Amino acid sequence: MIPWLEPNSPFPDVAFALTEEDGAAGLLAAGADLSPDRLLDAYRHGIFPWFSEGQPILWWSTDPRMVLFTERFSVSHSLKKTLRKVHKSSLTDGRWQIRFDTAFEDVMRACAAPRRDGAGTWISEEIVRGYCGLHRRGFAHSSEVWLDGQLVGGAYGVCIGRMFYGESMFARVSDASKIALAYLVHFLNANGVEMIDCQQETSHLASLGASPIPRSEFIAHLKKATRQAPITRWEPLALF
Repeated sequence: MIPWLEPNSPFPDVAFALTEEDGAAGLLAAGADLSPDRLLDAYRHGIFPWFSEGQPILWWSTDPRMVLFTERFSVSHSLKKTLRKVHKSSLTDGRWQIRFDTAFEDVMRACAAPRRDGAGTWISEEIVRGYCGLHRRGFAHSSEVWLDGQLVGGAYGVCIGRMFYGESMFARVSDASKIALAYLVHFLNANGVEMIDCQQETSHLASLGASPIPRSEFIAHLKKATRQAPITRWEPLALF
C-alpha cells in the first residue's frame, strides 16, 4: 500500500518505494500536485512523476536507476557524420540550427504526440503545465533541432544546480532527437554536469551509453550536484 499525498504532505523516504516483488518496482506515493515547488522537491529527492491520463499522480524512485554519465555518451559513426553535416550547415547555409529554450512548450507537445507504434503518451496537459512552470522559473530546458525554420527534433529536462534530469525526446526527421541530445550532453559536460538521470532502463538509452546504478549511489550524487551553483547561460556549444 502506498501513501496518498495531500497538498502539504512531504514525500516518504525513497527506501519505502515498492520493489519487484510488490509488482510495481519504484512506485513510492500518489496524489499531491505538479506545482513547480512540488516538482523541485521531488527531483531533489530522486523522485519523478509518471502516470497515464485518468490516473492519479504517481511518484516513483526506481532502483537501480538508469543514468548517463556525460563523459560516456556514445556517438555512433553514422551519428557523428550527421553531426558534422549539421555543424557545417549551421556555419554556411543555415538550414540546420541548434537552439536551447526557444520553443520549450512546443518541444513538450511534440514529445507528447502519438508515436509510430501507436503507444499513448504520459505527457498530459497537467504535465505540460507543471513543466512549463518550471521552465518559466529557469529549471526546465529544451534542446532543439531546426531544419529550414521548422522544429524537427528536441529533448527536454530539468536542471537543478549541476544535476540534469532527462524527460523525453522526439524526432520528425531521422536522428533529430539524437542530435538534440548530443548537443545537450556536450553542453552539460562542458558546464560540470557529470550525470543525467534517465529514470528507467531501456535498450535505446543503453545504446547511447547509459547504464543502471544503485539508487543509493544516485541519491548520493544528486545531493551534492543539486547544491552547486546553477548554470546561468544556456547556449549550444560547437561540437567540432
